[in-house]
Amino acid sequence: MRFGVLGPLAVWDETGAPVTVPEAKVRALLATLLARDGGPVAPDRLIQDLWGDRPPGKPAGALQAKVSQLRRIVGREGVERQPAGYRLRIDRSDAAQFRDLVARARATTDPRARAARFAEALGLWRGEPFADFADEEFARPAAHRLAELRLAAVEERAAAQVEAGDYSPADDLADVIARHPLREGLRAAHMRALYLRGRQSEALASYTGLRTRLAEELGVDPGPELRALYESLLRQDPGLAAGPHGNLPRPLTPLVGREAALARLTGSPARLVTLTGPGGVGKSRLAVAAAGSPRSAPDGVWLVEFAGVRGSAADLAETVAAALGIRDSADAASPAQRLAAALRDRRMLLVLDNCEHVVDAAAELVTTLLRATGDLRILVTSQEPLGLPGETVFAVEPLPPADAVRLFTERATAAAPDFTGDADTIAEICRRLDGLPLALELAATRVRGLGVRELAARLNDRFAVLTRGSRGAPARQQTLRAVLDWSWELLSEPERTVLSRLAVHRDSFDLAAAEAVCAGDGDVVDLVLRLVDRSLVSVANGPSGIRYRLLESVAAYAVERLADPAATRGRHLRHYLEIAENARLHGTGQRMWLARLDAEAGNLRAALDEAVCRSPAEAVRLATALSWWWLLRGRLAEGRRMLSAVLQVAGPNPDLTVLNGSFALLTGEPAPPDSPGSVRALWLRAYSLFSVGDLAASREVNARALAAAEDDEWGTAAALSLRAMLSLVRGDLAGLGRDGLRSAEIFRRLGDRWGEMQTIPPLAALAEIKGDYAEAARRQHEGLAIARELDLQAEVSARLSGLGRLALLERDWQRARDLHEQALRSAAAHGYAYGRIHAEMGLALGARRSGDLDAAERHLTRIRDEYRGLSSTAGDHLLYAELGFVAELRGDAVQAKRYHRQGLEYARMLAEPRAFALSLEGLAGTAVPETAALLLGAADAARRSVGAPLPPAERGDVDRITEAAQRVLGASAFAAIFERGTRLPVEDAAAVASGR
Repeated sequence: MRFGVLGPLAVWDETGAPVTVPEAKVRALLATLLARDGGPVAPDRLIQDLWGDRPPGKPAGALQAKVSQLRRIVGREGVERQPAGYRLRIDRSDAAQFRDLVARARATTDPRARAARFAEALGLWRGEPFADFADEEFARPAAHRLAELRLAAVEERAAAQVEAGDYSPADDLADVIARHPLREGLRAAHMRALYLRGRQSEALASYTGLRTRLAEELGVDPGPELRALYESLLRQDPGLAAGPHGNLPRPLTPLVGREAALARLTGSPARLVTLTGPGGVGKSRLAVAAAGSPRSAPDGVWLVEFAGVRGSAADLAETVAAALGIRDSADAASPAQRLAAALRDRRMLLVLDNCEHVVDAAAELVTTLLRATGDLRILVTSQEPLGLPGETVFAVEPLPPADAVRLFTERATAAAPDFTGDADTIAEICRRLDGLPLALELAATRVRGLGVRELAARLNDRFAVLTRGSRGAPARQQTLRAVLDWSWELLSEPERTVLSRLAVHRDSFDLAAAEAVCAGDGDVVDLVLRLVDRSLVSVANGPSGIRYRLLESVAAYAVERLADPAATRGRHLRHYLEIAENARLHGTGQRMWLARLDAEAGNLRAALDEAVCRSPAEAVRLATALSWWWLLRGRLAEGRRMLSAVLQVAGPNPDLTVLNGSFALLTGEPAPPDSPGSVRALWLRAYSLFSVGDLAASREVNARALAAAEDDEWGTAAALSLRAMLSLVRGDLAGLGRDGLRSAEIFRRLGDRWGEMQTIPPLAALAEIKGDYAEAARRQHEGLAIARELDLQAEVSARLSGLGRLALLERDWQRARDLHEQALRSAAAHGYAYGRIHAEMGLALGARRSGDLDAAERHLTRIRDEYRGLSSTAGDHLLYAELGFVAELRGDAVQAKRYHRQGLEYARMLAEPRAFALSLEGLAGTAVPETAALLLGAADAARRSVGAPLPPAERGDVDRITEAAQRVLGASAFAAIFERGTRLPVEDAAAVASGR
């Protein structure tokens, strides 16, 4: 849907047809949510906005009713309930479209195109913002912001029109100025348009009228820019007849992905701004665009290219003077001083491009010019800052993924009009090329001959592929290698050595790694920081502190120049082996070590690859050290793959063979014959057997682990936690509580948060089974906090589903839905299939219990069809039980019985009394009343046999089926048959249910 606030409140569907929002309070609710621009609004705030000081008797219920009415209009997902309040999902709105068009207009350098974009933006307006809520307090801030932006767009459009030679604002602005008489930007555009239309007296009169009004009402004079324009009008300055003069080149292609950067640059008040960044990132292109944006520079905007200049500040000054047409003189002053004297009274913008190779001389010249002038502004591009007081450094970053794809696609389409390519391959090309605009443009020229798939495949040899640039570009920008050659030539020998050694890192690294890998090259830290200044090494703040990285293209270039590759990679391997072996993943410090190993994931993989190729003994040590990190982080496929690779080169190794077998089971493969020896190896094997559903073998191996643990507290706690899960599966609730609580206490004492989290599912399930929902919720919230603390996204999804299940038991359907949808989004975002199954099942349970059988069936069939083979036996049992209940509620007893009998087969596999009970209860709903009473009695007895009778919140189906049977049999006859069923053995009851 699309929402409209640029006038009266409006809603349109996807076809553009208007959607009616019929009731006044519902319209007000929509308006107040729109006024927050998609942010959450607390219920109390909404109640105040809708009813003011006269709320209804039950305000929370009344608000919920209005929310429900609004959801019927915008869709259930359209209004989200979050902890901070209600939030409207705004996919499209005229306000957002208006802001986007204004931003695009401001980033457009051509004045005619800029004026057209402003006109398009202003064409979206239908009246005053939030027109039908103008008197409401909640709408005023948003309406004011939009009105101000609208007025700014009118002003900037008029300025662009005049710059493009369209003087219609001379008449068009009259009404606007009458409403906003003190706005100087409007006056400036109006005065210039009047003057250029030949109406000089009106232009001067407009200024005089403003000056008088400002003096009378505010006691101030017009600003300096407007005064300067007035003086230009008086002397009939010929420069008024054209836009800002200078020598800026006209770009041949539009600038892509730099709207935010342009807005920041054009709004900067600094007199000296330096754009820094690696070669090919687009500093020069951005500088030209920023310099060409509308801004006061009466004496012009001048670009001076330093790429081909060498020498001192005097040499640079002479280059600038030549570009500006300033003649030399015979006085004794230096060229820099003469240039400064010539520019003393000029209000101009000077763009000094490509200063990295003359940075000291450029700094000297800029200092001289800025000290001698008052209104000169200087924009510099350089791979490193000038390092001057008052300098604003603006780092030009590579394009983000979406903008990189847009640039590549536009340029590829221009080079090959029939261009097609799949999105994944294009995204991979853009990622491999680091989002560098020059590299992307070079790559786009190759699409016509190679196509995107072949281009992507050849990027391992990128310097051979990206060899043909635009004929009009400088030589240093004709190929990717030439770009990097330029940067390399500017480095000292120690800087080159360090850069080439840093290139062996994968992804990013810290200073300790740089010092270890680059040992013997002087002050490594100082050299790294110098490379940062030169934009060859980038810096980022991560969870574990400051990290450094090289762009992939820089790394590929530098590693070609590595003089001692074997020694450097050896140092890299030893450094990361030491980190892995020192990691303490059991007990206190676990969170810190997990975060550190996560940050070093790429380097750890690279080190292990190197060890597999060169040092099998170190490969065994590193793979063994990393195995617990792989397990805790769920990187099971990676662990299995790397353990197998190490075993192939290292030969027989009992400990590694055991680890490999356990990881094989965890990834769904058979384990080779082996014999775990240590407590933790035994536990890992038991844990992996449990994960694949071999409960008997898991129980036997886990018992051996527990018996062997002795003084190993972590091993004891881990074995107890697993035994608690095994007890849950077979319905031993007493054993579950005993082992789960003891395990949690040991893990808590050890400070092992991951281990403590393993006890959450069984203990929360125990509390839920016993009807203690407050305790179950406490456990689930505790687990959610730990999962977020350790950044375990699979567990985050699982705990959200657990909380959603509890909301279902409390009959809070909306909260249950919100929690399960959060769980589903989290699981989908991180590729967690089991989490998606659990969340889908929670949504199905909630839909059926709230009466939405169609939604319930959609979720259940999706689980059955899309996740076939992934669900556990217990999961399949619940799936068919729920399908059976849906069919029964639809009145299809035959289909319901078929589903419940399938569920009964899964219950037999589980051999768990509560599973039998659920299937018997489902079949009771499809049976004649006498059989129903018998099956319900047998189910009740099965549940009570493990101390888990149905709590009141879960009795909905049983009570419904009981009431139906009692209506036919009568209460006493039903009770008698029910009692007989309680004495019926489970298998006999199953036989009755199966019709045998």
